[in-house]
Amino acid sequence: MSTYDPATALVVVDVQNDFADPKGALSVPGGDEIIDVVDAEIAAAADAGATIVYTQDWHPPSTPHFEKDGGIWPVHCVADTWGAEFHPRLDVRDDGVFVKKGTGGEDGYSAFTVRDPVTGETTPTGLTEVLEGRGVRRVVVVGLATDYCVKETALDAVREGFDTVVLADGIRAVNLRPGDGARAVYELCRAGVVIE
Repeated sequence: MSTYDPATALVVVDVQNDFADPKGALSVPGGDEIIDVVDAEIAAAADAGATIVYTQDWHPPSTPHFEKDGGIWPVHCVADTWGAEFHPRLDVRDDGVFVKKGTGGEDGYSAFTVRDPVTGETTPTGLTEVLEGRGVRRVVVVGLATDYCVKETALDAVREGFDTVVLADGIRAVNLRPGDGARAVYELCRAGVVIE
């Protein structure tokens, strides 16, 4: 378990049915196994007065992000569907900060930025300003999947100047290619992210 205070934010990345449920459209192996760990972190963060951020992939039915429209991913986390909902066992606090990613068809890997899959242009989500406005200096990241949204969120957090931690027990990789998760952790370490 990490330590929390009001200058820390816990970022809970994409613990949604399509990723965390074995029946999900893009089920991450072992994704449901992290939920108890993530819930314990949420409770500790809330008790310490830390900011809790919840991200959701929230795609339109058609987007260049999806394989059927030219991307690499199966259709997943379509807005207002079961797959896009938070996993029912996730402790979702009403006073959390909520970030929906990919709402306009862009790639929504990071909680901090989204990227147009056609032009490559990135746009901020506004999370940096929210955290800075709350006096946050340290970010703890948990969720799904290690090799995509967790990695990109943590890398962006470092780029934005936050001390950044990823909790090893609170992440799982999709491993589109074998070893992607391990390569992501290596990349995070090289960028200055602390793995706890």
